[in-house]
Amino acid sequence: MVNTTRRGEKLPLFNRVGVLRADRKISRAELAQLVGVNPQTIGALERADHYPSLDLALRICAVFGLPVEAVFARTEFSPLYPPNPSGVSDA
Repeated sequence: MVNTTRRGEKLPLFNRVGVLRADRKISRAELAQLVGVNPQTIGALERADHYPSLDLALRICAVFGLPVEAVFARTEFSPLYPPNPSGVSDA
């Protein structure tokens, strides 16, 4: 069990795994295979139902080519891209 408390205070762990995975068009199964876990683990990370070990966090960051602080943080991330006012995708 992951201890996410400090002096009675819960410490959240936010991540951009789902956003980065979608941005790079990588499926959960593909990312899971690349980092050596099952796809359910990736889903649990994306839902914040599971906190990764340091080793897993570093393996995920290596896949994306990003430093750990770009993927995981104690505070919520701001959006990677500004909102599209028209609501229509540019893709």
